[in-house]
Amino acid sequence: MKSDLAKSGGLPAPPTDAETAFTFAHFSDPHLSSLEQVKVRDLLNQRILGYLSWRTRRRAEHQTEVLEALLRDLAETRPQHIVVTGDLTHLGLPGECREVSKWLRRVGAPADVTVIPGNHDTYIAAPWKQTLGLWAPYMASDGETLWPDAANCFPILRIRGPVAFIGLSTAHPTPPFFASGSVGRGQLRRLERLLADLAGKPLLRVVLLHHPPQPAAVKWRKRLIDGAALRAVLARYGAELVLYGHAHYPLRAQLATPAGGVPAIGVPSASALGHQPGRRAQYHIYRVSRTAAGWELQICVRTYALTGDRFVSEREERLSLKTGGTI
Repeated sequence: MKSDLAKSGGLPAPPTDAETAFTFAHFSDPHLSSLEQVKVRDLLNQRILGYLSWRTRRRAEHQTEVLEALLRDLAETRPQHIVVTGDLTHLGLPGECREVSKWLRRVGAPADVTVIPGNHDTYIAAPWKQTLGLWAPYMASDGETLWPDAANCFPILRIRGPVAFIGLSTAHPTPPFFASGSVGRGQLRRLERLLADLAGKPLLRVVLLHHPPQPAAVKWRKRLIDGAALRAVLARYGAELVLYGHAHYPLRAQLATPAGGVPAIGVPSASALGHQPGRRAQYHIYRVSRTAAGWELQICVRTYALTGDRFVSEREERLSLKTGGTI
């Protein structure tokens, strides 16, 4: 509500918290894959290993009814933006990618949803236009035309309200039995320029990637190969928040930046029933507010409840984030 002074035509009243706050949701690893129509010819490569994993284990864990409950909950919580950090498919098949493309339209419009790929989305080298290119509107930087291929696409930059979402791709085909990822020198150089350009501006820099950036977060064969190089970039140029998935269970770390430790937060799979402890489907809602010292972050952890087939608030917390820049 505006003050009497503002009403009488004097100085404008300072904006309220409701006017300055911005909310966004983060979920990951939905593994939206029925695979019921898969053809034998689709599996005459390393995808056969992923298919066997799905047949023997994953299809009992990742359920479409959990994703339906997620969509209902997002419609009720109404975040202003949504970010999805990879593994939207299980094998990265063209049919799966078409299925995901239709599903993303239910999640929201391309301007309201930011997507980056995961290792399952790039199981083997595949034609861009038939696979990840179908999601290009959700991965395009602000003001850019859609790309003809995956080369030099990342990092992407999308500014929404006071938040600068910076999306990295750590996804690429790997040898059998590996699920590792890497950012690559080209992306790291472009990330340096982006972070430096954004430093000092009134924006919360949120870095998005699929693989956990901290060491020893997952098994060696699933690691971020150049995690140390990424951490070195963050230590020099800064960011305020890092979000990721991949591990299928909650993870937290503090990464060094010029302003001190920045939280790196990972979420479980968005479609998991949670047959193992700590792996029940979750997503996070972030409420960002500017403060004199930097930012205040309210985090609401929403977890799938088997009773009632819905997501419920598990806990809430507040974090104070300092604004950092290039040293």
